[in-house]
Amino acid sequence: MTQMIDDERLDELLHAASPARTPLTAKPDADALAMLERIMSTDPRPHRTRNRLLGFASAAVAVVMAAALGISVLTPSGQAIAGTPPPLAFEGEASVESTVGAAQKTLADSPGPSEPQRFVRSATWSLNIDGDTGATTVVPQLVTLQWEADQSGRVVVVDGDQYDPADAAANASARVSTSGKVSMDLTMKPGEFTTPVATPPGSTRESLVGALQALGMPAQASAADVTTAMGALLEQWTLTNRQEAELLAILGESEGVTALGRTTDRLGRPVAGMRVVSADGAASDVILLSLETGRIVGIERTNVTENEYMPAGAVIGYRLLDVDGFVR
Repeated sequence: MTQMIDDERLDELLHAASPARTPLTAKPDADALAMLERIMSTDPRPHRTRNRLLGFASAAVAVVMAAALGISVLTPSGQAIAGTPPPLAFEGEASVESTVGAAQKTLADSPGPSEPQRFVRSATWSLNIDGDTGATTVVPQLVTLQWEADQSGRVVVVDGDQYDPADAAANASARVSTSGKVSMDLTMKPGEFTTPVATPPGSTRESLVGALQALGMPAQASAADVTTAMGALLEQWTLTNRQEAELLAILGESEGVTALGRTTDRLGRPVAGMRVVSADGAASDVILLSLETGRIVGIERTNVTENEYMPAGAVIGYRLLDVDGFVR
């Protein structure tokens, strides 16, 4: 059952998470974690207009980011979206079997981490919606997560320069352009980085299925279930090539995957794509596989059905992995 929160209580919750009042080094305590859960379960049709930042973050990273930055997660009331970034355009015919098989062969022939690492650097481009005007901007960020076996760690978020979603030149940049502004630098003490996969997952099907299930994947999983859990795992761990090959096998064998062909991603890298529609049919995730390494290098989320906030086909946000060497 959805928990209702009135405007007064909502103001208190957002006030508590305000970046103007929360030091960058503040740690999320039990109240902050509970606060995020309550905000996320709020009625999606609030009485007031607020900004919304739509994009990607793992559950664990989202908690510390929301607690430190006060990310607003509510939808503007009644305003149409002025513009969104164009989705990636794919070409060529492909099947899920051939796409997964080619990636697995490339993974076997390419160098990669010798063991899973508790380190992830990713670039995100999220859509910021002004709740009062309906205007949109694209917000790039470079997120670096480093954590340890005792679940201590550090999250650093560097902002990029915001731009108009219709700006094709900015959207097609072959580098992650950062402003140098650190919007968050959060150090976590032992036990503060909460994850159900604190020990390195193995490379067998059984071990990786266990890790995905620990991150919420049900026993009878659809492709959407696999994608959600897989995304969470990849935002906490940099996996070996063998592990990524097994993840692709699990995804490829699940129901609800469509091969898209080839394109170049937001950093100009040649990739193959596979689409998975969410369980409710409202959004789709495109998983990007590098044609050069075989690794999973990104996920792009798109709105599927038109609604009062955005048109069908609107890109909500995207996250790219393996971005070292593409930052300026």
